[in-house]
Amino acid sequence: MATHRPLQDKVARGVMRAVGALPPRVQRALGGRPTRIDGQELHPEIQVALRLLRLTTARTFEQLPLSQGRAQISAEAWIFGDRLPVARVRDLSVPGPAGPLAARLYRPSGLDGPSALLVYYHGGGWVLGDLESADSACRFLAVHAGLSVLSIDYRLAPENPFPASVEDAVAAFRHAARNAESLGVDAHAIGVGGESAGGNLAAVVAQVTHAEPGPSPAFQLMFFPVTDLSAKRPSYRLFSHGFFLTEAQMDWYRGHYLPDPTDALDPRASPLLADTLAGLPPAYIAVAGFDPLRDEGEAYARQLEEAGIPVTLRRHSGLVHGIINATGVGHTGRGALLEAADALRSGLTALAGRS
Repeated sequence: MATHRPLQDKVARGVMRAVGALPPRVQRALGGRPTRIDGQELHPEIQVALRLLRLTTARTFEQLPLSQGRAQISAEAWIFGDRLPVARVRDLSVPGPAGPLAARLYRPSGLDGPSALLVYYHGGGWVLGDLESADSACRFLAVHAGLSVLSIDYRLAPENPFPASVEDAVAAFRHAARNAESLGVDAHAIGVGGESAGGNLAAVVAQVTHAEPGPSPAFQLMFFPVTDLSAKRPSYRLFSHGFFLTEAQMDWYRGHYLPDPTDALDPRASPLLADTLAGLPPAYIAVAGFDPLRDEGEAYARQLEEAGIPVTLRRHSGLVHGIINATGVGHTGRGALLEAADALRSGLTALAGRS
Protein backbone atom coordinates (compact mmCIF):
# COMPACT_ATOMS: atom_id res chain seq x y z
CA MET A 1 0.00 0.00 0.00
CA ALA A 2 1.10 3.57 -0.65
CA THR A 3 1.32 4.40 3.08
CA HIS A 4 4.11 1.83 3.52
CA ARG A 5 6.31 3.10 0.71
CA PRO A 6 9.36 5.35 1.23
CA LEU A 7 8.76 9.04 0.62
CA GLN A 8 11.02 9.09 -2.44
CA ASP A 9 8.92 6.35 -4.07
CA LYS A 10 5.72 8.29 -3.41
CA VAL A 11 7.23 11.44 -4.91
CA ALA A 12 8.52 9.54 -7.95
CA ARG A 13 5.12 7.94 -8.47
CA GLY A 14 3.37 11.28 -8.35
CA VAL A 15 5.83 12.92 -10.73
CA MET A 16 5.68 10.06 -13.23
CA ARG A 17 1.89 10.09 -13.26
CA ALA A 18 1.76 13.85 -13.69
CA VAL A 19 4.23 13.79 -16.58
CA GLY A 20 2.47 10.81 -18.18
CA ALA A 21 -0.79 12.77 -18.22
CA LEU A 22 0.71 15.70 -20.14
CA PRO A 23 -0.07 16.27 -23.84
CA PRO A 24 2.52 14.72 -26.19
CA ARG A 25 3.77 18.14 -27.32
CA VAL A 26 4.59 19.06 -23.71
CA GLN A 27 6.22 15.68 -23.14
CA ARG A 28 8.31 16.28 -26.24
CA ALA A 29 9.45 19.66 -24.93
CA LEU A 30 10.46 18.11 -21.61
CA GLY A 31 12.13 15.09 -23.18
CA GLY A 32 14.28 17.01 -25.62
CA ARG A 33 15.09 16.47 -29.28
CA PRO A 34 13.39 13.36 -30.74
CA THR A 35 15.51 10.21 -30.55
CA ARG A 36 15.60 8.40 -33.90
CA ILE A 37 17.43 5.11 -34.42
CA ASP A 38 17.03 2.42 -37.08
CA GLY A 39 14.13 4.23 -38.73
CA GLN A 40 12.22 4.49 -35.46
CA GLU A 41 11.34 7.44 -33.25
CA LEU A 42 11.13 7.08 -29.49
CA HIS A 43 7.66 7.95 -28.18
CA PRO A 44 7.73 11.32 -26.34
CA GLU A 45 6.12 9.75 -23.26
CA ILE A 46 8.94 7.21 -23.10
CA GLN A 47 11.66 9.75 -23.78
CA VAL A 48 10.67 12.04 -20.92
CA ALA A 49 10.24 9.06 -18.54
CA LEU A 50 13.75 7.83 -19.37
CA ARG A 51 15.11 11.30 -18.78
CA LEU A 52 13.47 11.46 -15.37
CA LEU A 53 14.80 8.01 -14.45
CA ARG A 54 18.34 9.05 -15.34
CA LEU A 55 18.01 12.13 -13.15
CA THR A 56 16.63 10.24 -10.14
CA THR A 57 18.50 6.90 -10.25
CA ALA A 58 22.14 7.07 -9.22
CA ARG A 59 22.84 3.36 -9.72
CA THR A 60 20.81 0.69 -11.47
CA PHE A 61 20.20 -2.81 -10.13
CA GLU A 62 23.23 -4.53 -11.65
CA GLN A 63 25.48 -2.03 -9.81
CA LEU A 64 23.89 -2.79 -6.42
CA PRO A 65 24.02 -5.68 -3.96
CA LEU A 66 21.49 -8.30 -5.01
CA SER A 67 18.99 -7.53 -2.23
CA GLN A 68 19.04 -3.84 -3.11
CA GLY A 69 18.66 -4.60 -6.81
CA ARG A 70 15.59 -6.66 -6.08
CA ALA A 71 14.20 -3.87 -3.91
CA GLN A 72 14.78 -1.39 -6.72
CA ILE A 73 12.73 -3.48 -9.16
CA SER A 74 9.97 -3.76 -6.57
CA ALA A 75 9.94 0.01 -6.15
CA GLU A 76 9.78 0.60 -9.91
CA ALA A 77 6.87 -1.82 -10.21
CA TRP A 78 4.95 0.18 -7.60
CA ILE A 79 5.88 3.55 -9.09
CA PHE A 80 4.80 2.66 -12.64
CA GLY A 81 2.08 0.07 -12.02
CA ASP A 82 -1.58 0.25 -11.11
CA ARG A 83 -3.84 -2.05 -9.05
CA LEU A 84 -6.77 -2.39 -11.41
CA PRO A 85 -9.72 -3.83 -9.45
CA VAL A 86 -10.31 -7.54 -10.10
CA ALA A 87 -13.33 -9.41 -8.73
CA ARG A 88 -11.26 -12.06 -7.01
CA VAL A 89 -7.53 -12.24 -6.29
CA ARG A 90 -6.31 -15.24 -4.30
CA ASP A 91 -2.81 -16.09 -3.10
CA LEU A 92 -2.06 -19.81 -3.14
CA SER A 93 0.79 -22.24 -3.64
CA VAL A 94 1.46 -24.84 -6.28
CA PRO A 95 3.83 -27.81 -5.92
CA GLY A 96 7.26 -27.38 -7.45
CA PRO A 97 10.15 -29.82 -7.83
CA ALA A 98 11.98 -28.29 -4.83
CA GLY A 99 8.97 -27.33 -2.73
CA PRO A 100 5.84 -25.18 -2.90
CA LEU A 101 5.81 -22.16 -5.21
CA ALA A 102 3.88 -19.03 -4.34
CA ALA A 103 1.23 -18.17 -6.92
CA ARG A 104 -1.61 -15.71 -7.36
CA LEU A 105 -4.91 -16.39 -9.13
CA TYR A 106 -6.82 -13.51 -10.71
CA ARG A 107 -10.44 -14.00 -11.76
CA PRO A 108 -12.40 -11.05 -13.15
CA SER A 109 -16.14 -10.56 -12.92
CA GLY A 110 -18.48 -11.79 -15.63
CA LEU A 111 -17.05 -15.30 -16.01
CA ASP A 112 -19.78 -17.94 -16.16
CA GLY A 113 -18.48 -21.45 -15.66
CA PRO A 114 -14.93 -22.64 -16.34
CA SER A 115 -12.85 -19.88 -17.92
CA ALA A 116 -9.70 -19.81 -20.00
CA LEU A 117 -6.49 -19.54 -17.97
CA LEU A 118 -3.18 -17.82 -18.68
CA VAL A 119 -0.28 -19.20 -16.61
CA TYR A 120 1.98 -16.14 -16.31
CA TYR A 121 5.71 -15.90 -15.59
CA HIS A 122 7.13 -12.55 -14.45
CA GLY A 123 10.17 -10.82 -15.91
CA GLY A 124 13.42 -9.88 -14.21
CA GLY A 125 16.14 -11.86 -15.95
CA TRP A 126 15.51 -15.00 -13.83
CA VAL A 127 17.16 -13.02 -10.99
CA LEU A 128 14.72 -10.26 -10.05
CA GLY A 129 10.95 -9.89 -9.87
CA ASP A 130 8.10 -11.62 -8.06
CA LEU A 131 4.31 -11.76 -7.90
CA GLU A 132 4.15 -8.07 -7.02
CA SER A 133 6.24 -6.92 -9.98
CA ALA A 134 3.83 -8.74 -12.34
CA ASP A 135 0.66 -7.73 -10.48
CA SER A 136 -0.40 -4.76 -12.60
CA ALA A 137 0.00 -6.59 -15.93
CA CYS A 138 -1.80 -9.70 -14.62
CA ARG A 139 -4.72 -7.63 -13.38
CA PHE A 140 -4.96 -5.81 -16.71
CA LEU A 141 -4.89 -8.98 -18.79
CA ALA A 142 -7.43 -10.75 -16.59
CA VAL A 143 -9.93 -7.89 -16.88
CA HIS A 144 -9.44 -6.95 -20.52
CA ALA A 145 -9.00 -10.46 -21.93
CA GLY A 146 -11.84 -11.88 -19.83
CA LEU A 147 -9.94 -14.86 -18.44
CA SER A 148 -8.26 -16.11 -15.28
CA VAL A 149 -4.54 -15.53 -14.76
CA LEU A 150 -2.29 -17.66 -12.57
CA SER A 151 0.94 -15.80 -11.79
CA ILE A 152 3.89 -17.99 -10.72
CA ASP A 153 6.72 -17.03 -8.35
CA TYR A 154 9.41 -19.39 -9.66
CA ARG A 155 12.83 -19.83 -8.04
CA LEU A 156 15.41 -17.16 -8.85
CA ALA A 157 19.11 -17.24 -9.69
CA PRO A 158 21.86 -17.06 -8.54
CA GLU A 159 20.56 -19.00 -5.53
CA ASN A 160 18.76 -21.35 -7.94
CA PRO A 161 20.42 -21.13 -11.36
CA PHE A 162 19.33 -22.71 -14.65
CA PRO A 163 17.38 -24.93 -15.05
CA ALA A 164 15.53 -24.35 -11.74
CA SER A 165 13.16 -21.72 -13.12
CA VAL A 166 12.39 -23.90 -16.13
CA GLU A 167 11.54 -26.85 -13.90
CA ASP A 168 9.28 -24.65 -11.77
CA ALA A 169 7.56 -23.14 -14.81
CA VAL A 170 6.81 -26.56 -16.31
CA ALA A 171 5.60 -27.92 -12.97
CA ALA A 172 3.28 -24.95 -12.48
CA PHE A 173 1.70 -25.37 -15.91
CA ARG A 174 1.19 -29.09 -15.35
CA HIS A 175 -0.34 -28.44 -11.94
CA ALA A 176 -2.80 -25.99 -13.48
CA ALA A 177 -3.75 -28.50 -16.18
CA ARG A 178 -4.26 -31.30 -13.64
CA ASN A 179 -6.25 -29.08 -11.29
CA ALA A 180 -8.31 -27.15 -13.81
CA GLU A 181 -11.61 -27.94 -12.09
CA SER A 182 -10.52 -26.68 -8.67
CA LEU A 183 -9.12 -23.54 -10.29
CA GLY A 184 -12.41 -22.95 -12.10
CA VAL A 185 -10.88 -23.14 -15.57
CA ASP A 186 -11.27 -25.18 -18.74
CA ALA A 187 -8.41 -27.67 -19.05
CA HIS A 188 -8.50 -27.30 -22.84
CA ALA A 189 -8.08 -23.49 -22.69
CA ILE A 190 -4.88 -23.04 -20.71
CA GLY A 191 -2.13 -20.91 -22.18
CA VAL A 192 1.26 -19.65 -21.04
CA GLY A 193 2.61 -16.13 -21.09
CA GLY A 194 5.25 -13.88 -19.67
CA GLU A 195 7.52 -10.91 -20.10
CA SER A 196 11.26 -10.91 -20.86
CA ALA A 197 12.67 -13.86 -18.87
CA GLY A 198 9.05 -14.85 -18.29
CA GLY A 199 8.47 -14.81 -22.04
CA ASN A 200 11.48 -17.09 -22.36
CA LEU A 201 9.94 -19.46 -19.81
CA ALA A 202 6.58 -19.42 -21.61
CA ALA A 203 8.30 -20.42 -24.86
CA VAL A 204 10.29 -23.16 -23.12
CA VAL A 205 7.22 -24.55 -21.33
CA ALA A 206 5.44 -24.81 -24.67
CA GLN A 207 8.40 -26.69 -26.17
CA VAL A 208 9.01 -29.03 -23.23
CA THR A 209 5.38 -30.00 -22.70
CA HIS A 210 4.81 -30.53 -26.43
CA ALA A 211 7.77 -32.91 -26.59
CA GLU A 212 6.72 -34.95 -23.54
CA PRO A 213 3.56 -36.88 -22.68
CA GLY A 214 0.75 -34.97 -21.05
CA PRO A 215 -1.02 -31.64 -21.55
CA SER A 216 0.53 -28.73 -23.40
CA PRO A 217 -0.53 -25.07 -23.73
CA ALA A 218 -3.27 -23.98 -26.11
CA PHE A 219 -1.68 -20.57 -26.67
CA GLN A 220 1.54 -18.70 -25.92
CA LEU A 221 1.88 -14.98 -25.19
CA MET A 222 5.34 -13.42 -25.10
CA PHE A 223 6.31 -9.83 -24.30
CA PHE A 224 9.90 -8.88 -25.23
CA PRO A 225 11.09 -12.48 -24.82
CA VAL A 226 14.66 -13.63 -24.38
CA THR A 227 15.00 -16.36 -26.99
CA ASP A 228 18.75 -16.77 -27.51
CA LEU A 229 21.34 -16.37 -24.76
CA SER A 230 24.09 -17.70 -27.03
CA ALA A 231 24.36 -14.67 -29.35
CA LYS A 232 23.85 -10.93 -29.57
CA ARG A 233 21.98 -9.61 -32.57
CA PRO A 234 22.23 -6.07 -34.06
CA SER A 235 19.61 -4.66 -31.66
CA TYR A 236 22.10 -5.20 -28.85
CA ARG A 237 24.48 -2.77 -30.55
CA LEU A 238 21.78 -0.28 -31.51
CA PHE A 239 20.21 -0.08 -28.05
CA SER A 240 23.06 -1.12 -25.77
CA HIS A 241 22.37 1.63 -23.24
CA GLY A 242 20.01 4.50 -22.57
CA PHE A 243 16.71 2.69 -23.24
CA PHE A 244 15.83 1.11 -19.87
CA LEU A 245 17.18 -2.42 -20.45
CA THR A 246 20.89 -2.33 -21.26
CA GLU A 247 23.43 -4.74 -22.68
CA ALA A 248 25.33 -4.63 -19.37
CA GLN A 249 22.20 -5.67 -17.51
CA MET A 250 21.60 -8.57 -19.88
CA ASP A 251 25.20 -9.69 -19.34
CA TRP A 252 24.60 -9.50 -15.57
CA TYR A 253 21.43 -11.56 -15.89
CA ARG A 254 23.14 -14.15 -18.07
CA GLY A 255 26.05 -14.49 -15.66
CA HIS A 256 23.75 -15.09 -12.70
CA TYR A 257 21.41 -17.46 -14.55
CA LEU A 258 23.98 -19.58 -16.41
CA PRO A 259 26.99 -20.41 -14.23
CA ASP A 260 28.13 -22.66 -17.08
CA PRO A 261 28.19 -20.47 -20.22
CA THR A 262 27.74 -23.53 -22.47
CA ASP A 263 24.20 -23.85 -21.09
CA ALA A 264 23.32 -20.97 -23.42
CA LEU A 265 23.22 -23.59 -26.19
CA ASP A 266 20.51 -25.56 -24.40
CA PRO A 267 17.07 -24.88 -25.96
CA ARG A 268 15.65 -24.69 -22.43
CA ALA A 269 17.74 -21.51 -22.04
CA SER A 270 17.63 -20.42 -25.69
CA PRO A 271 14.35 -21.65 -27.21
CA LEU A 272 15.34 -20.21 -30.60
CA LEU A 273 17.92 -23.01 -30.84
CA ALA A 274 15.37 -25.84 -30.70
CA ASP A 275 15.66 -28.39 -33.50
CA THR A 276 12.04 -27.81 -34.50
CA LEU A 277 9.11 -25.66 -33.46
CA ALA A 278 6.58 -27.74 -35.37
CA GLY A 279 3.42 -28.56 -33.46
CA LEU A 280 3.63 -25.71 -30.95
CA PRO A 281 0.50 -23.68 -30.12
CA PRO A 282 -0.42 -20.35 -31.76
CA ALA A 283 1.58 -17.39 -30.46
CA TYR A 284 1.39 -13.64 -29.95
CA ILE A 285 4.80 -11.99 -29.63
CA ALA A 286 5.23 -8.30 -28.80
CA VAL A 287 8.62 -6.62 -29.06
CA ALA A 288 9.74 -3.05 -28.42
CA GLY A 289 11.60 -1.11 -31.07
CA PHE A 290 14.16 0.34 -28.66
CA ASP A 291 15.14 -2.90 -26.94
CA PRO A 292 18.33 -5.01 -27.10
CA LEU A 293 16.06 -8.07 -27.25
CA ARG A 294 14.04 -6.87 -30.24
CA ASP A 295 15.80 -8.87 -32.94
CA GLU A 296 15.77 -12.24 -31.14
CA GLY A 297 12.07 -11.87 -30.37
CA GLU A 298 11.38 -11.23 -34.03
CA ALA A 299 13.64 -14.11 -35.03
CA TYR A 300 11.60 -16.46 -32.86
CA ALA A 301 8.38 -15.26 -34.46
CA ARG A 302 9.84 -15.91 -37.91
CA GLN A 303 10.98 -19.36 -36.88
CA LEU A 304 7.51 -20.21 -35.56
CA GLU A 305 5.98 -19.00 -38.80
CA GLU A 306 8.40 -21.08 -40.86
CA ALA A 307 7.36 -24.12 -38.80
CA GLY A 308 3.73 -23.50 -39.78
CA ILE A 309 2.62 -22.08 -36.42
CA PRO A 310 0.02 -19.28 -36.46
CA VAL A 311 1.89 -16.32 -35.00
CA THR A 312 1.22 -12.62 -34.61
CA LEU A 313 4.30 -10.43 -34.27
CA ARG A 314 3.76 -6.88 -33.04
CA ARG A 315 6.68 -4.44 -33.00
CA HIS A 316 5.92 -1.38 -30.85
CA SER A 317 8.48 0.72 -32.67
CA GLY A 318 8.57 3.73 -30.30
CA LEU A 319 8.62 1.82 -27.03
CA VAL A 320 11.18 0.23 -24.70
CA HIS A 321 11.55 -3.03 -22.81
CA GLY A 322 9.22 -3.58 -19.86
CA ILE A 323 6.64 -0.97 -20.85
CA ILE A 324 3.72 -3.32 -20.16
CA ASN A 325 4.32 -2.86 -16.45
CA ALA A 326 3.62 0.87 -16.71
CA THR A 327 -0.16 0.57 -16.50
CA GLY A 328 -0.39 3.50 -14.08
CA VAL A 329 1.70 5.98 -16.05
CA GLY A 330 0.77 7.48 -19.40
CA HIS A 331 -0.86 5.54 -22.22
CA THR A 332 1.74 3.48 -24.04
CA GLY A 333 1.93 0.55 -21.62
CA ARG A 334 -1.84 0.20 -21.45
CA GLY A 335 -2.06 0.44 -25.22
CA ALA A 336 0.42 -2.42 -25.70
CA LEU A 337 -1.45 -4.55 -23.17
CA LEU A 338 -4.82 -3.84 -24.77
CA GLU A 339 -3.55 -5.21 -28.08
CA ALA A 340 -2.28 -8.33 -26.32
CA ALA A 341 -5.58 -8.71 -24.46
CA ASP A 342 -7.41 -8.65 -27.80
CA ALA A 343 -5.12 -11.42 -29.05
CA LEU A 344 -5.81 -13.43 -25.90
CA ARG A 345 -9.57 -13.02 -26.35
CA SER A 346 -9.49 -14.47 -29.83
CA GLY A 347 -6.68 -16.98 -29.32
CA LEU A 348 -7.37 -18.33 -25.82
CA THR A 349 -10.50 -16.93 -24.13
CA ALA A 350 -12.62 -18.07 -27.06
CA LEU A 351 -11.52 -21.68 -26.51
CA ALA A 352 -13.20 -22.00 -23.11
CA GLY A 353 -16.28 -24.20 -23.18
CA ARG A 354 -15.67 -25.62 -26.65
CA SER A 355 -14.57 -29.07 -25.54
